[in-house]
Amino acid sequence: MRSVVVLISGRGSNLQALLDAGLPVSAVISNLPGAAGLAIAAKHGVPSRVVSHKDFASREAFDDALAKEIDRYSPRLVALAGFMRVLTPGFVQRYRDRMLNIHPSLLPAFPGLNTHQRALAEGVKLHGCSVHFVTADLDHGPIVAQAAIPVRREDTAASLALRVLKQEHVIYPRAVRWFLDGKLVIESGTVSVKGNDAQLVFDDSP
Repeated sequence: MRSVVVLISGRGSNLQALLDAGLPVSAVISNLPGAAGLAIAAKHGVPSRVVSHKDFASREAFDDALAKEIDRYSPRLVALAGFMRVLTPGFVQRYRDRMLNIHPSLLPAFPGLNTHQRALAEGVKLHGCSVHFVTADLDHGPIVAQAAIPVRREDTAASLALRVLKQEHVIYPRAVRWFLDGKLVIESGTVSVKGNDAQLVFDDSP
C-alpha cells in the first residue's frame, strides 16, 4: 500500500503541502487536541486521530498507543510534519527506513529547536531545511533532500522562518513521492535517488 500517515502537533503547513501535491495521506494523527492541522485534515476528508501524550505516564506508553493508531492504516510511510515529540528507540525501530521528518536547518547543523535564532547567532551564510530518515539520534538520520537559502544582513528569525518554510513545502512532497515510488536507496548511511540527483534546492529569491 502506498499510503502515508502524517503526524502533527501544530498548524499543519507541511501536511497541507503534502495534500496539495496529491500524495496519498490516509490519516493524520496529532498529540495535541487543538492542533490546527486537524482542521486541514477534515477539510480534505482525511481521517484524523488525537493521541494526547498527556494521557500517558511514560514516553514508552505514549509511543505504544501512537503506534497502534498508525498501524490501523497499514501505511507504507510515516511522515513527521511538525510533530514535537522525541520518539523512543523502540518506536523508531518499529518504523525503521519508513519514517521521514522535515527539519528547519541544514543538518547536521542546528538539530533540535530554535534553529533560525541559532543560525543568526552563529553568523552562517546559508540556512535551510532537510528531509531525513528518522533514527534514534535526534535529527541525525540519513538525509534525503535539502533546500538552502542565503542569510541576508537584514534577516530576523521570523523572516528566515518564512523563507525556509517555503522551501520545506517544496522538498518534503518531493521526498515523500521519491519514497513511495521506490526511488530512495540508503547505502552506508547515505541516501541517493534512482535516476535523479536533484537532492539539493538552492533558492536566492527575495
